[in-house]
Amino acid sequence: MFDPARRPLFGNLLIVCWLLPGLTACDAIQQKLGIEPPAARSARLDAEGKAVGGACRQSGRAIEDCYSIYSWLPKASIYEGWRDMDVYMRENRLETVEPQLPPPQPPGTKKKKPALTEAPEVESKAEPAAAVRH
Repeated sequence: MFDPARRPLFGNLLIVCWLLPGLTACDAIQQKLGIEPPAARSARLDAEGKAVGGACRQSGRAIEDCYSIYSWLPKASIYEGWRDMDVYMRENRLETVEPQLPPPQPPGTKKKKPALTEAPEVESKAEPAAAVRH
């Protein structure tokens, strides 16, 4: 039925056809698992750093503050965004916009929950002489 000389070729072709759908779906599987390729992650962080740097400059925040607040972003991209916004603002004579909210917490730091302290109820005895003066 099959030529013995073609048997290895047929076996290899069968293996390739069997593995092909699995190999072509690697990107879809990575997306489902939340795995990001290093090149895509680097490009995303670079773009975020430029945006953050520009926003820091526009809000009048010092570059060192941006570095410390956004420590997970690359400093080079933060600086590039800050510098580009500085040039743009100088050319167009724009004033800084004061931020209305405090800077966000860096990732990995826990926000302190407000402690629920109940003040003990103390009965205060009003002193009539001290309370009322005529």
